Amino acid sequence: MTKKHDQSLSLSRRSLLGGATALGAASVLNSASAGEVNPDNLPPNVPEWTPYLGEGVDANPYGLPSEFESHVVRRNVEWLTASAESSVNFTPLHELDGIVTPNGLCFERHHGGVPEVNPTDFRLMINGLVDRQLIFTLDDLRRFPQTNRFYFLECAANGGMEWRGAQLNGCQYTFGMVHNVQYTGVRLSDICREVGVKPSAKWVLAEGGDSAGMTRSIPIEKILDDCMVAYAMNGEALRPEQGYPARLVVPGWEGNMWVKWLRRLEFGDMPYMAREETSKYTDLMKDGNARMFTWVMDAKSVVTSPCPEKAINNRGVQLLKGIAWSGRGKIKRVDVSLDAGRNWQTAELHGPVLEKSLARFTMPFEWNGEEMLIQSRAIDETGYIQPTIQALQAERGVNSIYHNNAIATWMVNKDGSVDNVRLG
Repeated sequence: MTKKHDQSLSLSRRSLLGGATALGAASVLNSASAGEVNPDNLPPNVPEWTPYLGEGVDANPYGLPSEFESHVVRRNVEWLTASAESSVNFTPLHELDGIVTPNGLCFERHHGGVPEVNPTDFRLMINGLVDRQLIFTLDDLRRFPQTNRFYFLECAANGGMEWRGAQLNGCQYTFGMVHNVQYTGVRLSDICREVGVKPSAKWVLAEGGDSAGMTRSIPIEKILDDCMVAYAMNGEALRPEQGYPARLVVPGWEGNMWVKWLRRLEFGDMPYMAREETSKYTDLMKDGNARMFTWVMDAKSVVTSPCPEKAINNRGVQLLKGIAWSGRGKIKRVDVSLDAGRNWQTAELHGPVLEKSLARFTMPFEWNGEEMLIQSRAIDETGYIQPTIQALQAERGVNSIYHNNAIATWMVNKDGSVDNVRLG
């Protein structure tokens, strides 16, 4: 266990801003999206976009990002799975600020591709150990009392390729199977009251309407606690790839349980032992046994700048940025190390810090052109501390895939480039 070090950088706002004018042109030149600077557009000149009228309000009926942000997209790894229909693309975490993931950048993970569901034909069936077996339309769901909550959604395999060592050299590819949005929908506890759940009901089977027939067992206690049936995210209807027109929301638990294109909830007295909770989404331990029902996504964090996609372009004061999250509640603190965990400094958490939601942290630091080994570790409100990979391997061996929440290390090289590395 690394001893916490109280050393902190005394960097003022003045020191952070002092070099802005001198470094402005260099920053533009090094921007991923701006290209080469045009001196005719720089002060005191009037820039080329000022003297002429721009596009009218009818040019883009659905708003789109600037063309200079066209590089901010989801990306996939072609060799990762057998087909695109059963694959994943990754959220560009390194390009985002705040805690809200734009709908068009939320990572996708599918097992049978994205079905085209006509909302008029959508039905949610409720059966099993209930007093009234009912079928709800989308309009029926919208008549229930509405709830709005921010939650992160993380695939259990996020970082799964890193168990034996550093693999893909990117923040997006290594950590990008997570996003954070505001969900709007119906509390499952309200639906349970409507159908009259029998006392003998201990589990719920959630079934999706995609070609993979995705099904997962969920204990009734979780269903009644904070689960939702969501029909909107960030103020608009779910995107097709996010389960349109309705999906299950299981806050803080692995993403595979958040069944998309939800078509049925069956209440029973025991787990259903579906494929995705027996042969898949279990944790292979070092003794060869598989640990089942490890649903919670434990505290985790990642530095999003600097990172392999975000090199350091100039010496001097920098602003480190990152995100942290925990399936057990709120993030309490994030510590950052610039020397491979020998010394730790407490980063600033930016509000709002919500339960089971991404939290944003920043920390100023100074780079003088020397190598750095940057790490972050999250501590949640339960006191849980994000572990090292060595601690996880000691418990679970090296053949696991899921629930890798180990501390990551970015190596800043002398030229400012950044690599994903594994420390021995």
